[in-house]
Amino acid sequence: MIEERSYRLLFPSELEQHMLVVGETDLAICLPKNIWNEAVEKGLRDKIIEHRQYLQDFIVEYPQFAASHQPLEVPLAAPPVVQKMAAAAKAAGVGPMAAVAGYFSQLAGEYLNRLPGCSEIIVENGGDIFIASTQERIIGVYAGKENPFTGKIAVRLAAELFPCGVCTSSGTVGSSFSYGVADAAMIVAPDTALADAVATAAANLVKDGDCVAAACNYAMSIPTVQAALIVCGDQLAAAGQLELVQI
Repeated sequence: MIEERSYRLLFPSELEQHMLVVGETDLAICLPKNIWNEAVEKGLRDKIIEHRQYLQDFIVEYPQFAASHQPLEVPLAAPPVVQKMAAAAKAAGVGPMAAVAGYFSQLAGEYLNRLPGCSEIIVENGGDIFIASTQERIIGVYAGKENPFTGKIAVRLAAELFPCGVCTSSGTVGSSFSYGVADAAMIVAPDTALADAVATAAANLVKDGDCVAAACNYAMSIPTVQAALIVCGDQLAAAGQLELVQI
């Protein structure tokens, strides 16, 4: 857990970092100074609790929603959190829970983005990030402490892309289930739930280093995906609206 969360020490120094944990939703929130207060924290916590309850109640009635590794159709009357996760999963070809962390990152980010003076926002939830910003942002690539690219490369995203989601999945780092062995599959998309689901799908496709290009191409074939970066061992593939930079 220390290794998985150590990247939080590298968030932008000009923003204040705050933590908010509700069950499995573990958010690191970076905001301009003088935005965060007890009322903002309570309002955001209540919003997350509300949507988590919608999801949990739905899973009680439809337990396959939490268990499936394949897309599922959901009732038209399902709550928005369920609808959005199901749509992201369908587009990516994975199970709905592959979109859950990205969904809650964006839910928090959009809530905060409506506050006066809050134009710079980074919300991270287990490596799945929502960003709203008026300036370019550089995001490091973490592919495990043994990977040769970790600490050496980052991606630069132009301000024109924001707000967007930047989500990373892995078959070798962290505890999330994966069918593949990607050290990192990073996806950029306007919808953070979609970026999360596509990151899972791309990581699933990586069986060895020779698969990184095919996984990258698959990710880029999904509508609205803006950029992809796939790492496995010493092999890397990248495409779309990102610039690789050396650290």
